[in-house]
Amino acid sequence: MSDSIQVLDHDAAELKKMGYEQELHRHMGGFSNFAISFSIICILAGGISAFPLALGGAGGASIGIGWLVGGIFAGIVALAMAQIASAYPTAGGLYHWGSILGGKGYGWVTAWFNLLGLIFVVASVNFGVYDFFFKGLALPILGVDTTGFGYSHQIFYISLFTAIQAILIYRFPKFTTKVTDLSGYLIMIIAAVLTISLLVYNQTPVDFSRLYTFTNFTGAEGSVWPASEGMVFPFLLGLLLAIYTITGFDASAHTSEETRDAAKTVPKGIMSSVFYSVIFGWIMICTFVLVMPDLTEGVKQGFGFFDALLGTLPVMLKNILGLGIFIVNFLCGLACLTSTSRMMYAFARDGGLPASNMLKTVSPTLKTPVAAVWVSAVLAVAATLYAAAFSVLAVGCAVFLYISYIMPTAAGILAEGKTWKHKGPFDLGGMSRLVAVLAVIGGGFLVIVGIQPPNEKVLYVTIAMLVVMALFWFVFGESKRFKGPPAIKN
Repeated sequence: MSDSIQVLDHDAAELKKMGYEQELHRHMGGFSNFAISFSIICILAGGISAFPLALGGAGGASIGIGWLVGGIFAGIVALAMAQIASAYPTAGGLYHWGSILGGKGYGWVTAWFNLLGLIFVVASVNFGVYDFFFKGLALPILGVDTTGFGYSHQIFYISLFTAIQAILIYRFPKFTTKVTDLSGYLIMIIAAVLTISLLVYNQTPVDFSRLYTFTNFTGAEGSVWPASEGMVFPFLLGLLLAIYTITGFDASAHTSEETRDAAKTVPKGIMSSVFYSVIFGWIMICTFVLVMPDLTEGVKQGFGFFDALLGTLPVMLKNILGLGIFIVNFLCGLACLTSTSRMMYAFARDGGLPASNMLKTVSPTLKTPVAAVWVSAVLAVAATLYAAAFSVLAVGCAVFLYISYIMPTAAGILAEGKTWKHKGPFDLGGMSRLVAVLAVIGGGFLVIVGIQPPNEKVLYVTIAMLVVMALFWFVFGESKRFKGPPAIKN
Protein backbone atom coordinates (compact mmCIF):
# COMPACT_ATOMS: atom_id res chain seq x y z
CA MET A 1 0.00 0.00 0.00
CA SER A 2 2.82 2.40 0.87
CA ASP A 3 4.46 1.79 -2.52
CA SER A 4 1.16 2.57 -4.23
CA ILE A 5 0.81 5.82 -2.28
CA GLN A 6 4.38 6.79 -3.16
CA VAL A 7 3.65 6.21 -6.87
CA LEU A 8 0.50 8.35 -6.67
CA ASP A 9 2.36 11.10 -4.84
CA HIS A 10 5.13 10.99 -7.46
CA ASP A 11 2.58 11.21 -10.30
CA ALA A 12 0.88 14.18 -8.64
CA ALA A 13 4.23 15.89 -8.09
CA GLU A 14 5.26 15.39 -11.73
CA LEU A 15 1.90 16.75 -12.86
CA LYS A 16 2.36 19.80 -10.62
CA LYS A 17 5.72 20.50 -12.28
CA MET A 18 3.76 20.86 -15.52
CA GLY A 19 1.48 23.38 -13.85
CA TYR A 20 -1.57 21.25 -13.01
CA GLU A 21 -3.22 19.91 -9.91
CA GLN A 22 -4.38 16.30 -9.67
CA GLU A 23 -8.12 16.63 -10.38
CA LEU A 24 -9.01 13.38 -12.14
CA HIS A 25 -9.08 10.11 -10.21
CA ARG A 26 -5.81 8.19 -10.81
CA HIS A 27 -7.21 4.65 -10.74
CA MET A 28 -5.91 3.01 -13.92
CA GLY A 29 -3.15 0.43 -13.93
CA GLY A 30 -0.99 -0.81 -16.78
CA PHE A 31 -3.55 -3.15 -18.34
CA SER A 32 -6.29 -0.53 -18.14
CA ASN A 33 -4.12 1.99 -19.96
CA PHE A 34 -3.35 -0.60 -22.64
CA ALA A 35 -6.98 -1.72 -22.84
CA ILE A 36 -8.43 1.70 -23.60
CA SER A 37 -6.22 2.10 -26.69
CA PHE A 38 -6.64 -1.55 -27.67
CA SER A 39 -10.42 -1.17 -27.33
CA ILE A 40 -10.44 1.93 -29.55
CA ILE A 41 -8.28 0.30 -32.21
CA CYS A 42 -10.62 -2.73 -31.92
CA ILE A 43 -9.83 -5.05 -34.80
CA LEU A 44 -13.42 -6.32 -34.58
CA ALA A 45 -14.62 -2.82 -35.52
CA GLY A 46 -12.45 -1.33 -38.27
CA GLY A 47 -11.01 -4.72 -39.21
CA ILE A 48 -14.52 -5.75 -40.29
CA SER A 49 -16.32 -2.54 -41.27
CA ALA A 50 -13.38 -1.15 -43.29
CA PHE A 51 -12.39 -4.51 -44.81
CA PRO A 52 -14.16 -3.74 -48.14
CA LEU A 53 -11.95 -0.62 -48.51
CA ALA A 54 -8.91 -2.88 -48.83
CA LEU A 55 -10.42 -5.78 -50.75
CA GLY A 56 -11.91 -3.35 -53.26
CA GLY A 57 -8.46 -1.86 -53.84
CA ALA A 58 -5.79 -4.39 -54.77
CA GLY A 59 -7.60 -7.53 -53.65
CA GLY A 60 -5.91 -10.06 -51.41
CA ALA A 61 -2.55 -8.26 -51.48
CA SER A 62 -4.16 -5.23 -49.84
CA ILE A 63 -4.94 -7.54 -46.94
CA GLY A 64 -1.94 -9.83 -46.67
CA ILE A 65 0.69 -7.19 -47.46
CA GLY A 66 -1.15 -3.87 -47.05
CA TRP A 67 -2.15 -4.46 -43.43
CA LEU A 68 1.46 -5.15 -42.45
CA VAL A 69 2.73 -2.08 -44.32
CA GLY A 70 0.14 0.13 -42.63
CA GLY A 71 0.85 -1.57 -39.30
CA ILE A 72 4.59 -0.87 -39.57
CA PHE A 73 3.89 2.81 -40.29
CA ALA A 74 1.50 2.99 -37.33
CA GLY A 75 4.02 1.23 -35.09
CA ILE A 76 6.77 3.74 -35.91
CA VAL A 77 4.39 6.63 -35.19
CA ALA A 78 3.42 4.98 -31.90
CA LEU A 79 7.08 4.52 -30.95
CA ALA A 80 7.81 8.23 -31.47
CA MET A 81 4.67 9.23 -29.56
CA ALA A 82 5.52 6.88 -26.69
CA GLN A 83 8.83 8.66 -26.05
CA ILE A 84 7.15 12.07 -25.84
CA ALA A 85 4.34 10.66 -23.68
CA SER A 86 6.93 9.38 -21.23
CA ALA A 87 8.41 12.87 -20.92
CA TYR A 88 5.07 14.71 -20.64
CA PRO A 89 2.35 12.41 -19.23
CA THR A 90 -0.69 14.71 -19.22
CA ALA A 91 -4.32 14.46 -20.31
CA GLY A 92 -4.73 15.88 -23.79
CA GLY A 93 -1.18 14.71 -24.44
CA LEU A 94 -0.75 15.69 -28.08
CA TYR A 95 -1.88 19.24 -27.44
CA HIS A 96 0.67 19.63 -24.65
CA TRP A 97 3.43 18.00 -26.66
CA GLY A 98 2.79 20.28 -29.62
CA SER A 99 2.76 23.37 -27.38
CA ILE A 100 5.87 22.44 -25.40
CA LEU A 101 7.93 21.38 -28.41
CA GLY A 102 6.61 23.72 -31.10
CA GLY A 103 5.04 26.73 -29.34
CA LYS A 104 1.54 27.57 -28.18
CA GLY A 105 0.18 28.28 -31.69
CA TYR A 106 1.53 24.98 -32.97
CA GLY A 107 -0.01 23.19 -30.01
CA TRP A 108 -3.32 24.98 -30.56
CA VAL A 109 -3.49 23.70 -34.17
CA THR A 110 -2.47 20.20 -33.04
CA ALA A 111 -5.26 20.26 -30.46
CA TRP A 112 -7.96 21.16 -32.96
CA PHE A 113 -6.93 18.43 -35.39
CA ASN A 114 -6.77 15.90 -32.58
CA LEU A 115 -10.09 16.93 -31.09
CA LEU A 116 -11.95 16.87 -34.41
CA GLY A 117 -10.35 13.52 -35.22
CA LEU A 118 -11.51 12.12 -31.88
CA ILE A 119 -15.06 13.40 -32.39
CA PHE A 120 -15.07 11.74 -35.81
CA VAL A 121 -13.77 8.53 -34.19
CA VAL A 122 -16.71 8.40 -31.76
CA ALA A 123 -19.12 9.26 -34.58
CA SER A 124 -17.76 6.66 -37.03
CA VAL A 125 -17.57 3.91 -34.42
CA ASN A 126 -21.11 4.49 -33.15
CA PHE A 127 -22.37 4.80 -36.72
CA GLY A 128 -20.83 1.37 -37.32
CA VAL A 129 -22.24 0.05 -34.03
CA TYR A 130 -25.72 0.90 -35.29
CA ASP A 131 -25.52 0.26 -39.03
CA PHE A 132 -23.21 -2.75 -39.28
CA PHE A 133 -23.41 -4.52 -35.95
CA PHE A 134 -26.82 -3.66 -34.47
CA LYS A 135 -29.13 -3.31 -37.45
CA GLY A 136 -27.14 -5.62 -39.71
CA LEU A 137 -26.05 -8.29 -37.23
CA ALA A 138 -27.46 -8.28 -33.68
CA LEU A 139 -31.13 -7.53 -34.39
CA PRO A 140 -31.47 -10.11 -37.19
CA ILE A 141 -29.92 -12.68 -34.82
CA LEU A 142 -32.63 -11.79 -32.30
CA GLY A 143 -35.29 -12.22 -34.99
CA VAL A 144 -36.02 -8.53 -35.58
CA ASP A 145 -36.80 -7.50 -39.16
CA THR A 146 -34.74 -4.37 -39.92
CA THR A 147 -35.71 -3.95 -43.58
CA GLY A 148 -37.98 -1.04 -42.67
CA PHE A 149 -35.35 0.83 -40.68
CA GLY A 150 -34.66 4.33 -41.98
CA TYR A 151 -32.96 7.60 -41.12
CA SER A 152 -35.04 8.18 -37.97
CA HIS A 153 -33.96 4.79 -36.60
CA GLN A 154 -30.34 5.71 -37.31
CA ILE A 155 -30.58 8.97 -35.38
CA PHE A 156 -32.46 7.40 -32.48
CA TYR A 157 -30.18 4.42 -31.92
CA ILE A 158 -26.89 6.29 -32.42
CA SER A 159 -28.13 8.91 -29.93
CA LEU A 160 -29.20 6.18 -27.52
CA PHE A 161 -25.88 4.31 -27.69
CA THR A 162 -23.88 7.52 -27.28
CA ALA A 163 -26.01 8.68 -24.34
CA ILE A 164 -25.53 5.35 -22.53
CA GLN A 165 -21.78 5.62 -23.08
CA ALA A 166 -21.76 9.18 -21.72
CA ILE A 167 -23.70 8.18 -18.60
CA LEU A 168 -21.29 5.33 -17.90
CA ILE A 169 -18.22 7.54 -18.37
CA TYR A 170 -19.25 10.44 -16.16
CA ARG A 171 -21.34 8.61 -13.56
CA PHE A 172 -19.48 5.30 -13.18
CA PRO A 173 -15.80 5.92 -14.01
CA LYS A 174 -14.42 2.90 -12.14
CA PHE A 175 -17.02 0.60 -13.67
CA THR A 176 -16.22 2.04 -17.10
CA THR A 177 -12.54 1.21 -16.61
CA LYS A 178 -13.41 -2.36 -15.62
CA VAL A 179 -15.68 -2.74 -18.63
CA THR A 180 -12.96 -1.37 -20.91
CA ASP A 181 -10.52 -3.87 -19.37
CA LEU A 182 -13.04 -6.60 -20.14
CA SER A 183 -13.27 -5.31 -23.70
CA GLY A 184 -9.52 -5.84 -24.11
CA TYR A 185 -9.92 -9.52 -23.21
CA LEU A 186 -13.10 -9.94 -25.26
CA ILE A 187 -11.51 -8.57 -28.43
CA MET A 188 -8.67 -11.11 -28.26
CA ILE A 189 -10.97 -14.01 -27.33
CA ILE A 190 -13.68 -13.29 -29.90
CA ALA A 191 -11.15 -12.60 -32.67
CA ALA A 192 -9.41 -15.92 -31.89
CA VAL A 193 -12.69 -17.90 -31.77
CA LEU A 194 -13.92 -16.23 -34.98
CA THR A 195 -10.67 -16.99 -36.80
CA ILE A 196 -10.49 -20.63 -35.67
CA SER A 197 -14.20 -21.20 -36.40
CA LEU A 198 -13.97 -19.85 -39.93
CA LEU A 199 -10.99 -22.12 -40.62
CA VAL A 200 -12.60 -25.21 -39.06
CA TYR A 201 -15.87 -24.85 -40.99
CA ASN A 202 -14.24 -23.60 -44.17
CA GLN A 203 -15.31 -25.33 -47.41
CA THR A 204 -12.95 -23.35 -49.65
CA PRO A 205 -9.52 -24.80 -50.54
CA VAL A 206 -6.97 -22.68 -48.70
CA ASP A 207 -4.82 -20.78 -51.18
CA PHE A 208 -2.18 -18.66 -49.43
CA SER A 209 -1.22 -17.02 -52.74
CA ARG A 210 -4.39 -14.94 -52.37
CA LEU A 211 -2.62 -12.96 -49.65
CA TYR A 212 0.08 -11.68 -51.97
CA THR A 213 -1.73 -11.64 -55.31
CA PHE A 214 -2.50 -8.15 -56.64
CA THR A 215 -5.88 -7.79 -58.33
CA ASN A 216 -7.17 -4.38 -59.35
CA PHE A 217 -10.77 -4.27 -58.14
CA THR A 218 -11.16 -0.50 -58.41
CA GLY A 219 -14.19 0.31 -60.53
CA ALA A 220 -15.52 -3.24 -60.13
CA GLU A 221 -19.08 -3.88 -59.00
CA GLY A 222 -19.26 -3.32 -55.22
CA SER A 223 -15.90 -1.56 -54.90
CA VAL A 224 -16.03 1.85 -53.22
CA TRP A 225 -13.15 3.06 -55.40
CA PRO A 226 -13.47 4.57 -58.87
CA ALA A 227 -11.54 2.77 -61.61
CA SER A 228 -7.77 3.30 -61.48
CA GLU A 229 -5.00 2.00 -63.72
CA GLY A 230 -2.16 -0.22 -62.58
CA MET A 231 -1.63 -1.77 -59.15
CA VAL A 232 0.27 0.83 -57.13
CA PHE A 233 -2.57 3.27 -56.55
CA PRO A 234 -5.20 0.59 -55.76
CA PHE A 235 -2.76 -0.88 -53.23
CA LEU A 236 -2.28 2.52 -51.62
CA LEU A 237 -6.04 2.99 -51.40
CA GLY A 238 -6.26 -0.36 -49.64
CA LEU A 239 -4.01 0.94 -46.87
CA LEU A 240 -7.03 2.80 -45.52
CA LEU A 241 -8.09 -0.42 -43.80
CA ALA A 242 -5.00 -0.27 -41.59
CA ILE A 243 -5.07 3.52 -41.29
CA TYR A 244 -8.64 3.60 -40.00
CA THR A 245 -8.35 0.54 -37.77
CA ILE A 246 -4.93 1.13 -36.18
CA THR A 247 -5.60 4.57 -34.82
CA GLY A 248 -6.85 6.04 -31.55
CA PHE A 249 -3.88 4.77 -29.55
CA ASP A 250 -3.41 8.32 -28.26
CA ALA A 251 -6.08 7.32 -25.73
CA SER A 252 -3.32 5.94 -23.50
CA ALA A 253 -1.83 9.44 -23.44
CA HIS A 254 -5.17 11.20 -22.91
CA THR A 255 -5.77 9.12 -19.79
CA SER A 256 -2.27 9.79 -18.38
CA GLU A 257 -3.62 11.74 -15.42
CA GLU A 258 -5.79 8.76 -14.48
CA THR A 259 -2.95 6.22 -14.84
CA ARG A 260 -0.59 5.21 -12.05
CA ASP A 261 3.14 5.58 -12.76
CA ALA A 262 2.14 7.24 -16.03
CA ALA A 263 5.64 8.05 -17.31
CA LYS A 264 6.39 4.31 -17.52
CA THR A 265 2.93 2.88 -18.04
CA VAL A 266 1.60 5.11 -20.83
CA PRO A 267 4.42 4.38 -23.35
CA LYS A 268 3.85 0.66 -22.82
CA GLY A 269 0.11 1.13 -23.35
CA ILE A 270 0.64 2.97 -26.63
CA MET A 271 3.14 0.51 -28.10
CA SER A 272 1.57 -2.74 -26.90
CA SER A 273 -1.92 -1.76 -28.11
CA VAL A 274 -0.57 -1.20 -31.61
CA PHE A 275 1.60 -4.33 -31.60
CA TYR A 276 -1.12 -6.75 -30.52
CA SER A 277 -3.69 -5.13 -32.81
CA VAL A 278 -1.39 -5.54 -35.81
CA ILE A 279 -0.72 -9.23 -35.05
CA PHE A 280 -4.24 -10.32 -34.05
CA GLY A 281 -5.81 -8.18 -36.77
CA TRP A 282 -3.59 -9.53 -39.54
CA ILE A 283 -4.35 -13.15 -38.68
CA MET A 284 -8.08 -12.43 -38.57
CA ILE A 285 -8.42 -10.48 -41.83
CA CYS A 286 -6.12 -12.89 -43.68
CA THR A 287 -8.51 -15.65 -42.61
CA PHE A 288 -11.39 -13.69 -44.18
CA VAL A 289 -9.53 -13.76 -47.50
CA LEU A 290 -8.56 -17.43 -47.25
CA VAL A 291 -12.07 -18.73 -46.52
CA MET A 292 -13.92 -16.45 -48.94
CA PRO A 293 -15.32 -18.65 -51.74
CA ASP A 294 -14.62 -16.04 -54.41
CA LEU A 295 -12.86 -12.67 -54.04
CA THR A 296 -14.76 -11.05 -56.91
CA GLU A 297 -18.04 -12.01 -55.28
CA GLY A 298 -16.68 -10.76 -51.96
CA VAL A 299 -16.07 -7.32 -53.48
CA LYS A 300 -19.65 -7.29 -54.85
CA GLN A 301 -21.04 -8.07 -51.40
CA GLY A 302 -19.49 -5.00 -49.78
CA PHE A 303 -20.02 -5.21 -46.01
CA GLY A 304 -22.31 -8.16 -46.66
CA PHE A 305 -19.15 -10.24 -47.04
CA PHE A 306 -19.03 -10.67 -43.26
CA ASP A 307 -22.60 -11.88 -42.95
CA ALA A 308 -21.84 -14.37 -45.72
CA LEU A 309 -18.79 -15.66 -43.84
CA LEU A 310 -20.72 -16.00 -40.58
CA GLY A 311 -23.37 -17.89 -42.54
CA THR A 312 -20.91 -20.76 -42.97
CA LEU A 313 -20.87 -21.36 -39.20
CA PRO A 314 -23.39 -23.30 -37.08
CA VAL A 315 -26.32 -21.09 -36.12
CA MET A 316 -25.61 -21.06 -32.39
CA LEU A 317 -21.93 -20.21 -32.91
CA LYS A 318 -22.82 -17.51 -35.43
CA ASN A 319 -25.29 -15.94 -33.00
CA ILE A 320 -22.85 -15.94 -30.08
CA LEU A 321 -20.08 -14.40 -32.18
CA GLY A 322 -22.45 -11.85 -33.72
CA LEU A 323 -23.73 -10.62 -30.37
CA GLY A 324 -20.21 -10.60 -28.94
CA ILE A 325 -18.94 -8.50 -31.84
CA PHE A 326 -21.79 -6.03 -31.32
CA ILE A 327 -20.91 -5.72 -27.61
CA VAL A 328 -17.19 -5.08 -28.20
CA ASN A 329 -18.02 -2.47 -30.81
CA PHE A 330 -20.27 -0.68 -28.32
CA LEU A 331 -17.40 -0.81 -25.80
CA CYS A 332 -15.08 0.53 -28.49
CA GLY A 333 -17.34 3.58 -28.73
CA LEU A 334 -17.27 3.85 -24.93
CA ALA A 335 -13.46 3.99 -24.94
CA CYS A 336 -13.47 6.50 -27.81
CA LEU A 337 -15.81 8.86 -25.97
CA THR A 338 -13.67 8.57 -22.82
CA SER A 339 -10.56 9.62 -24.75
CA THR A 340 -12.37 12.49 -26.49
CA SER A 341 -13.73 13.91 -23.24
CA ARG A 342 -10.26 13.90 -21.64
CA MET A 343 -8.79 15.73 -24.61
CA MET A 344 -11.58 18.31 -24.50
CA TYR A 345 -11.12 18.76 -20.74
CA ALA A 346 -7.35 19.26 -21.06
CA PHE A 347 -7.65 21.78 -23.89
CA ALA A 348 -10.38 23.70 -22.05
CA ARG A 349 -8.27 23.72 -18.88
CA ASP A 350 -5.86 26.05 -20.67
CA GLY A 351 -8.65 28.17 -22.21
CA GLY A 352 -8.37 26.71 -25.71
CA LEU A 353 -12.10 26.18 -26.31
CA PRO A 354 -15.27 28.27 -26.27
CA ALA A 355 -16.96 27.92 -22.87
CA SER A 356 -13.70 26.64 -21.41
CA ASN A 357 -14.77 27.42 -17.84
CA MET A 358 -17.65 24.98 -18.21
CA LEU A 359 -15.74 22.32 -20.14
CA LYS A 360 -12.85 22.16 -17.68
CA THR A 361 -15.16 21.52 -14.73
CA VAL A 362 -14.52 18.27 -12.86
CA SER A 363 -17.10 16.69 -10.58
CA PRO A 364 -15.73 16.96 -7.02
CA THR A 365 -17.20 13.58 -6.07
CA LEU A 366 -16.91 11.54 -9.27
CA LYS A 367 -13.62 13.13 -10.44
CA THR A 368 -14.83 13.14 -14.06
CA PRO A 369 -15.15 16.09 -16.51
CA VAL A 370 -18.93 15.97 -16.78
CA ALA A 371 -19.49 18.83 -19.26
CA ALA A 372 -16.67 17.65 -21.52
CA VAL A 373 -18.22 14.17 -21.63
CA TRP A 374 -21.65 15.42 -22.67
CA VAL A 375 -20.45 18.02 -25.16
CA SER A 376 -18.23 15.38 -26.79
CA ALA A 377 -21.24 13.07 -27.01
CA VAL A 378 -23.51 15.71 -28.56
CA LEU A 379 -20.90 16.71 -31.16
CA ALA A 380 -20.28 13.08 -32.08
CA VAL A 381 -24.00 12.47 -32.65
CA ALA A 382 -24.25 15.67 -34.70
CA ALA A 383 -21.44 14.42 -36.95
CA THR A 384 -23.53 11.35 -37.87
CA LEU A 385 -26.57 13.34 -39.06
CA TYR A 386 -25.22 13.14 -42.59
CA ALA A 387 -27.16 10.05 -43.72
CA ALA A 388 -24.26 8.19 -45.42
CA ALA A 389 -21.66 9.31 -42.95
CA PHE A 390 -19.49 6.27 -42.34
CA SER A 391 -16.90 6.50 -45.12
CA VAL A 392 -16.35 10.25 -44.63
CA LEU A 393 -16.16 9.90 -40.85
CA ALA A 394 -13.87 6.87 -40.99
CA VAL A 395 -11.36 8.41 -43.36
CA GLY A 396 -11.67 11.85 -41.75
CA CYS A 397 -10.91 10.61 -38.25
CA ALA A 398 -7.83 8.71 -39.48
CA VAL A 399 -6.49 11.69 -41.43
CA PHE A 400 -7.07 14.24 -38.65
CA LEU A 401 -5.64 11.98 -35.96
CA TYR A 402 -2.50 11.17 -37.93
CA ILE A 403 -1.96 14.87 -38.64
CA SER A 404 -2.14 15.48 -34.89
CA TYR A 405 0.21 12.53 -34.28
CA ILE A 406 2.96 13.72 -36.60
CA MET A 407 2.81 17.42 -35.63
CA PRO A 408 4.39 17.10 -32.13
CA THR A 409 6.69 14.37 -33.46
CA ALA A 410 7.95 16.73 -36.18
CA ALA A 411 8.41 19.53 -33.65
CA GLY A 412 10.41 17.16 -31.46
CA ILE A 413 12.95 16.60 -34.24
CA LEU A 414 13.95 20.26 -34.11
CA ALA A 415 13.48 20.72 -30.35
CA GLU A 416 15.42 17.68 -29.15
CA GLY A 417 18.63 18.65 -27.39
CA LYS A 418 17.65 22.33 -27.53
CA THR A 419 14.37 23.28 -25.87
CA TRP A 420 13.52 19.61 -25.30
CA LYS A 421 16.08 18.23 -22.88
CA HIS A 422 13.77 16.43 -20.48
CA LYS A 423 13.23 12.76 -21.34
CA GLY A 424 11.10 10.30 -19.44
CA PRO A 425 11.89 6.72 -18.44
CA PHE A 426 11.18 5.56 -22.01
CA ASP A 427 14.00 7.08 -24.06
CA LEU A 428 14.92 6.05 -27.61
CA GLY A 429 18.37 7.52 -27.14
CA GLY A 430 20.40 7.77 -30.32
CA MET A 431 17.50 6.34 -32.36
CA SER A 432 15.15 9.15 -31.34
CA ARG A 433 15.54 11.47 -34.34
CA LEU A 434 15.58 8.64 -36.88
CA VAL A 435 12.37 7.17 -35.48
CA ALA A 436 10.76 10.63 -35.46
CA VAL A 437 11.74 11.29 -39.08
CA LEU A 438 10.39 7.91 -40.18
CA ALA A 439 7.21 8.54 -38.19
CA VAL A 440 6.62 11.89 -39.89
CA ILE A 441 7.28 10.42 -43.34
CA GLY A 442 5.14 7.35 -42.71
CA GLY A 443 2.33 9.23 -41.00
CA GLY A 444 2.36 11.91 -43.70
CA PHE A 445 2.16 9.23 -46.37
CA LEU A 446 -0.90 7.71 -44.70
CA VAL A 447 -2.54 11.14 -44.57
CA ILE A 448 -1.94 11.68 -48.30
CA VAL A 449 -3.47 8.28 -49.08
CA GLY A 450 -6.49 9.18 -46.98
CA ILE A 451 -7.46 12.25 -49.01
CA GLN A 452 -7.48 10.55 -52.40
CA PRO A 453 -10.76 10.39 -54.40
CA PRO A 454 -13.48 9.57 -53.56
CA ASN A 455 -12.42 10.91 -50.14
CA GLU A 456 -11.43 14.35 -51.38
CA LYS A 457 -14.15 15.72 -49.10
CA VAL A 458 -11.73 15.11 -46.24
CA LEU A 459 -9.16 17.29 -48.00
CA TYR A 460 -11.75 20.06 -48.37
CA VAL A 461 -12.63 19.82 -44.68
CA THR A 462 -8.93 19.94 -43.77
CA ILE A 463 -8.37 23.07 -45.88
CA ALA A 464 -11.50 24.68 -44.43
CA MET A 465 -10.25 23.89 -40.92
CA LEU A 466 -6.90 25.55 -41.62
CA VAL A 467 -8.60 28.65 -43.03
CA VAL A 468 -10.94 28.96 -40.04
CA MET A 469 -8.09 28.41 -37.59
CA ALA A 470 -5.99 31.06 -39.34
CA LEU A 471 -8.86 33.55 -39.11
CA PHE A 472 -9.36 32.91 -35.40
CA TRP A 473 -5.64 32.96 -34.64
CA PHE A 474 -4.57 36.00 -36.65
CA VAL A 475 -7.76 38.03 -37.17
CA PHE A 476 -10.01 37.38 -34.17
CA GLY A 477 -7.24 37.64 -31.58
CA GLU A 478 -6.90 34.03 -30.45
CA SER A 479 -3.10 34.40 -30.55
CA LYS A 480 -3.31 37.02 -27.79
CA ARG A 481 -6.13 35.51 -25.77
CA PHE A 482 -4.84 31.94 -25.66
CA LYS A 483 -1.98 31.56 -23.17
CA GLY A 484 -1.14 27.90 -23.79
CA PRO A 485 -0.10 25.40 -21.13
CA PRO A 486 1.74 26.58 -18.01
CA ALA A 487 5.52 26.73 -18.03
CA ILE A 488 7.15 23.53 -16.82
CA LYS A 489 8.93 23.79 -13.48
CA ASN A 490 12.27 22.06 -13.13
